[in-house]
Amino acid sequence: MTSNKIKNNKLIHITMKNNYYVMAVPLKESFLEGVDEYYFTLEERYTEEIIPIQSKIIKTIEDYTVFQLAIPFNEWKQTFLENDIWDLYINREKDEENKRRRVKSNYDNIRFLSIVLPEQEKMFYPFTTKKGKLSFRINEYFLYSKLENVSLSTDTLSFSGYFNFPPLYKTNDYQVKGMKLIVTANKDEDEMEMEVPIEQFKREDLNDRYEGNGQLTESGIKGNFTIPQGLDLEKKVFFKFYLEMTYLHNNESMTIRSTRIRLNHFGDFPMKNIITYQGDKIKVLVKPTRDSKYLSFQMSRYNLKNEVIQKARNKWVEIRRGSALKKAYKVAFYLLGKFPVKKNTIMFESFLGKQFSDSPRAIYEYMAHNNFDYHMFWSVDRRHMKYFEDKDVVSVRRFSIKWLLLMARAEYWVSNSRLPLWIPKPNHTTYLQTWHGTPLKRLAADMDEVHMPGTNTKKYKENFIKESSKWDHLISPNAYSTEIFRRAFQFDREMIESGYPRNDFLINSNDEMTINEIKRRTNLPEDKKVILYAPTWRDNQFYGKGKYRFNLQMDLEQMQEELGNEYIVVLRLHYLVAENIDLSGFEGFVYDLSFHEDIRELYLIADMLITDYSSVFFDYANLKRPMLFYVYDIDEYRDSLRGFYFDFEAKAPGPLVKTTEEIINEIKKIDKNGFIPYGTTEAFYEKFCYLEDGNASERVVKEVFK
Repeated sequence: MTSNKIKNNKLIHITMKNNYYVMAVPLKESFLEGVDEYYFTLEERYTEEIIPIQSKIIKTIEDYTVFQLAIPFNEWKQTFLENDIWDLYINREKDEENKRRRVKSNYDNIRFLSIVLPEQEKMFYPFTTKKGKLSFRINEYFLYSKLENVSLSTDTLSFSGYFNFPPLYKTNDYQVKGMKLIVTANKDEDEMEMEVPIEQFKREDLNDRYEGNGQLTESGIKGNFTIPQGLDLEKKVFFKFYLEMTYLHNNESMTIRSTRIRLNHFGDFPMKNIITYQGDKIKVLVKPTRDSKYLSFQMSRYNLKNEVIQKARNKWVEIRRGSALKKAYKVAFYLLGKFPVKKNTIMFESFLGKQFSDSPRAIYEYMAHNNFDYHMFWSVDRRHMKYFEDKDVVSVRRFSIKWLLLMARAEYWVSNSRLPLWIPKPNHTTYLQTWHGTPLKRLAADMDEVHMPGTNTKKYKENFIKESSKWDHLISPNAYSTEIFRRAFQFDREMIESGYPRNDFLINSNDEMTINEIKRRTNLPEDKKVILYAPTWRDNQFYGKGKYRFNLQMDLEQMQEELGNEYIVVLRLHYLVAENIDLSGFEGFVYDLSFHEDIRELYLIADMLITDYSSVFFDYANLKRPMLFYVYDIDEYRDSLRGFYFDFEAKAPGPLVKTTEEIINEIKKIDKNGFIPYGTTEAFYEKFCYLEDGNASERVVKEVFK
C-alpha cells in the first residue's frame, strides 16, 4: 500500500477474533512532530469515561507511521454493558496541553464485526458516524441493511447489497425463514405500504473478510422495485425502503423490520429518468439523503418548461462558476479599474451579499441619516435580492455587468467578510474591512490546521493574507482584537480601534417600544420570554465546499415540556449553515429566524442568549443579560478544530453546559433567583466592551470618509 491510498488518522483495516478487535491507523510524521507524548483512548460520549487503548508501531509507509490498536472486549465487558457509545481518539500532549482528534473510519462494512451477548440479547459493534468517524456501540439486537449497487431502468429500480443481524452469525439459535422489502409511499396524508420479494445470494467476500459462521455468506440481498400503478401524483411522491425478516428463535417465529435502508453514497447520483406513467410524463429521481444517506426514491410530474429552465440555470451556474468566465471578469475588472474613479461612490456588502446587516449597515445608516453626499450601493447575492426589496437602498446584483462597472470604479468598498480572491482592487479604491466579530477562535495565520473543504492549511492561509493585503482600513472593537487582527491577518495598514458600528443599535435602541415593535414584526408572542440560540458553524461539518451543515443537538421536546409555559426559543444559525430545520411539533415554541435580516434585532428582544463559540456573545454582553454556553463538543472544537485565544472555559461570562438538562437547570436558577451577573462578567465587559458607547459608526465615518 502506498501513501496516496492512505490518509492521516484514517482507519486502514479492522479485524475481530475471539472478542478482540485489532485495528491499523496511520499517522503522518508531521502530525506527531514536536509532540511530547501520544496515545489512543476510547471515550464514552455521554459519561466521558475513558478506556486506554493498547497500541504499537507495526510499520512505516513513506511518511506515515502505522499503529496497531487493540481493544480486548472481554476485559472491559462490564464497562461496555453499562454505557452506550464510545468514540476513538488519538491524544497528543505537548507542554502539558492535550490535543485530541477523533479517528476516522474507512466506510467499510465494519458492522459485521459485531460481538453478540446472548444472555443480555445485546450486541457490541463498530460503526461509521455521520461525520465519518469510528465509534463503537452496545445495543439491543436490530436488523441493519445497506444497498451497495443500484440502477434505474425505465420504471424499475434494481438493487443489491447486504443485511446484518449478528445473532444469525454468532449463535445457533436463529434461522432465517423469509425476507422481503417493505416500501412505503406518501399518498396525500396517508402512507401506502408495498411488499417486494427479495432474493438472498452468497457473499463469499464477506466470509473472507469478517469472522463469523457459515451463515455470513448468505447476507447478500438483491431485487427489483417497479413503480406501482394507481399513485396520485398531484404532489411529489416519496418512497422509503425497509427490510423485513422473519426468523425462528427457539422454534418461535418472529418478525423484525430494519430502520430505513441506507445507500452507498459513493456513486453517480442523482439518477434521473423521464417515464410515461398512467398517460403522463413523470420524472423519477434516485439519490442518498443528504445527511443520513438513506435511499431516496422520488416521483413527480414532468414539466418540460421547468426542466428546460432548470437545465439552463444549471448550465449558466456551471459557466458562471467556471474558470473561463472568472478570467474574463478578472481581465474586465482590471481594465475598468484603469478608468477614472467614480468619486464619492461606495459599494457596501454584508456576509457575501446575503444580508442588509452588521457594521456595513450601521455605517450606511449613519451616513444616510446625516445626509452625506455619497452615491451608495449594496452588492446583493442574486438568491437574496428579495430581502432588499423593502429597504430604502439601491441594490445591485452581485457579479452582474452593472455590479462589475460599479465595483471597478467605486472610490470605496465596505465589507464585513472576504471578497472573492480573483477580484483585483483598483489603485483608486479605498477598501474598508469591518470584519464581523471579536475573535475567540483562532483566525487565519494563527490556525494550526484548517479542516474546511476545498483547501488545505497552507493554501487557506496564503489566500487569506493575499485578501487582507488589499484592505486599507480594518475596524477593531477593542485593544485585544487589534493585537490579534494585526498578527492573524498580517495587517500593517490603518487599524480603526472604534468599537463595532453594528453595536450602536444595541446602545441607542434598547427600549421597550423598539423591542415590542420587533416582536410584532417577527410574529413572536409578546407575553413570553425569549431564549436566543445562536451557535456557530463547525469547520469539519460540511456537504461540500462552501456548504456547511449543523446538527441541532438540543432536545427541543424536553425544553418545551420544561420551559414552554414561560419561554420561546428563537433559532439564529450562522449564515454558513442556515438550513431548513424540521420544527414540526414545536410550533409556537421554536421560531427559526436564521434568515432574519440582522441579528442585532434578535439580541435586543432576547431575554437570554445561548451560544457556543460564536462571537455573538461579545456583542450581546453589551446588554448585560444572562448568557449560557452550550458546549457539548468543546474538547473536539478546542483541541482539534480551531483552538481559542484565551481560556474560554475559565473566563466565559456565563456557565458552560453540555446537556439539555443543564440548560434547563440554569434557566430555572435564573427564574428562581433573578439574574445575578456571573463572576467573570464585569472583567469581561471591561476588556471587550469598553468602547461600545453608541458612537462607533461616527468615529469610523470621520476616519475613513473625512
